[in-house]
Amino acid sequence: MIHFSRFWLVAAVMALLGCTSGPSPSNPSDSLYISQLRQLLPADAILMGEQHDAPDHQRLHRMVVETLATQQTLAALALEMASQGSSTAALKPDATEDQVRTALHWDLEAWPWPAYGPAVMAAVRAGVPVLGANLPATRLREAMANTGLDSLLPGPALKAQQQKIRLGHCDLLPESQISPMTRVQIARDISMAQTIALAARPGKTVVLLTGNGHADRRLGVPQHLPPGFKVKTVLLGAEQAQSAIENTAEFDQTWPAKPAPPVDYCANFTAQQARQPPATIQKQ
Repeated sequence: MIHFSRFWLVAAVMALLGCTSGPSPSNPSDSLYISQLRQLLPADAILMGEQHDAPDHQRLHRMVVETLATQQTLAALALEMASQGSSTAALKPDATEDQVRTALHWDLEAWPWPAYGPAVMAAVRAGVPVLGANLPATRLREAMANTGLDSLLPGPALKAQQQKIRLGHCDLLPESQISPMTRVQIARDISMAQTIALAARPGKTVVLLTGNGHADRRLGVPQHLPPGFKVKTVLLGAEQAQSAIENTAEFDQTWPAKPAPPVDYCANFTAQQARQPPATIQKQ
């Protein structure tokens, strides 16, 4: 079995509806974000690039979902946190959280439900389908061996993506694993792009919740969307997110949001690797 570090896994409403007013924000500071959201529209999809362990980012997910759903302009909610092919489309708006998690094959160990559940349930309650968008685990090995994925990014972008894989694994991966792991990242982006494109509806917007690297225009999901598909990207968490992103110009907007508490991910990753037998480490 391939072991992947959690860190690596570790992005106008009013104008469309004329004089119809939007919902009053529950948090007064959300008025700024709602105003910025209006500026992104119309769009076939909006990609919300988050830091996975930042609660304020997930709070903004729910705000975006509720705002668009209230205006009946949310086509679907797509998730990096669930695998492609899973969906709540067959569920009724009064479905229980257990039913929703089952439909999405939710991995509670990888993705804490209290963080993402509020946005997911807001979509379900509004009768909007929630779709898994990530590459299924059963296709990881296939992606790692697929050299055809190497040609799907321009040369400089491919090298930048490979460097992000190195840094994301704290320079601890053998060089022989950089290309296979980069292919997995590209395959994930393709899977999310396919899900978004299939869910698109005229006059409505698909929202994708994903890590900020996947939302990057130069490297991520936007590279694999059909020509003419109108996608907008948001980078959440201005200060810390900008320090981790080479060029914030690859996002249409950057929203200030509280980052996660500081964590030494590389120390944690090193400790995790040390606990694994050598044969397991070589398979990463």
